[in-house]
Amino acid sequence: MHAVILAGGKGVRLLPYTTALPKPLVPIGDQHAILEIVLRQLSACGFTHCTLAIGHLGEIIRAYVGDGSQWGMQVTYATEESPLGTMGPLLALRDQLPEKFLVMNGDILTDLDYADVLHRHQGSGAPLTIATYARKVHIDFGVLTTDASRVVAFTEKPSMDYRVSMGVYGLSRDTLAPYTPGLPLGFDELVLDLLAAGQPPHAYEFEGYWLDIGRPDDYDRANAEFTSRKSLLLKGA
Repeated sequence: MHAVILAGGKGVRLLPYTTALPKPLVPIGDQHAILEIVLRQLSACGFTHCTLAIGHLGEIIRAYVGDGSQWGMQVTYATEESPLGTMGPLLALRDQLPEKFLVMNGDILTDLDYADVLHRHQGSGAPLTIATYARKVHIDFGVLTTDASRVVAFTEKPSMDYRVSMGVYGLSRDTLAPYTPGLPLGFDELVLDLLAAGQPPHAYEFEGYWLDIGRPDDYDRANAEFTSRKSLLLKGA
């Protein structure tokens, strides 16, 4: 099984942590970088090959990860010379990738079974599978519904439930065929194009543990919780 890890972002939301470190190498706990945790998890799930799409401070990532042999994987690299969006780096790699593969951000902390995501994608027949997670958003204000300058409804500090993308995807190589290598391609653009073409992505609903380390609040929470959850996150790794 093959995974592509998107690790080229500048990590602006995590400044000043990312001034000298690429975002996937920010520390979690006392001993681990987030990218190391991800690679150990992928290896434990049976992935044998990983492509790291690098850009900002990419040479530091290359020096840290090497050829991947320390995790029992073969790691290769694709360098992003200019920002290409979430999916853009994959376009130049298309002919080097298997028919179906996993794509993920390099800054997430989760106990998701990555192999199951890819297996479910392989069986779904969908062009894209999106791992999703339930998030509750609390609104700290009274919310008004208006119609023609009249208040017709009011809710005091409501909570809203959404399913959000976890930054983990099963992808089919043919899904990338309509797009031009070297041009930016965002995840949002790809999903909207698939919906417009009547080819809806498959949703992989996940209810376990997931944090987006690119969010400062989640990064702080990850460090606070990592020791107590280490056995869950690195089981079998």
